[in-house]
Amino acid sequence: MNWSLANKKALVTGGTKGIGKATAQELLDLGAEVLVIARDTKSIEGKLRHSARLYVMPGDVTQPGFRQDLIRKVEENWGKLDILVNNVGSNIRKKFADYTEEEYRQLFDLNLFSLMELTRLAFPMLKNAEHASVINVASVAGEWDVLSGPPYGMTKAAILQLSRHLATEWAEHGIRVNSVSPWYIETPLTEAVLAQPERMSKIIERTPLQRVGQPEEVAAAIAFLAMDKASYITGQNIRVDGGMSVKGL
Repeated sequence: MNWSLANKKALVTGGTKGIGKATAQELLDLGAEVLVIARDTKSIEGKLRHSARLYVMPGDVTQPGFRQDLIRKVEENWGKLDILVNNVGSNIRKKFADYTEEEYRQLFDLNLFSLMELTRLAFPMLKNAEHASVINVASVAGEWDVLSGPPYGMTKAAILQLSRHLATEWAEHGIRVNSVSPWYIETPLTEAVLAQPERMSKIIERTPLQRVGQPEEVAAAIAFLAMDKASYITGQNIRVDGGMSVKGL
């Protein structure tokens, strides 16, 4: 087995910025055909290097009609799906009592329910690939309180558990399901937090590698899990956290 994704068909949600953009680029560099989904794909030319193997489809994964159109496009053009990277997500940082019902339902709809529905709809295409890989982008917030707000952490914890269940349920179809859990990564989503000196100091103090991570470092873990090289790895969660999760005193 080579360190390659040549001839693989990959779908990446939220693929025009941050971890999603880095992942799409990594998969392209390794030889995959990549379909990128995002609400705004207008500026993608300046974000991802041009490739004949790159396809873009603007749309909102929280909309049932769009999800169905997306899977229909995959079926018509590829007939299978080797790699599904569920990356799209967002956050609203508040104290729990300050959330409105609309706000936390919005987070669950985007971070969790859209992921569940898209993955369910993609199942036939994943099964057609024979050796497919699903990688869900979770977060260390799914295991620890990192001051990111309870609803966000709850959605990520649910993603971790869904990944474990599907790894067991879909193994008979040759589909591997794993997750990655980033710590603080330098992305548009964390920009406002990392700009706070006191918060940044706490993050660095908790991180043995003494820095925040880069999107490309998460993308590398995702790409590995997508490879046939990782063919005996399923139901696992890789923490891309600079050592945060193992630091005690």
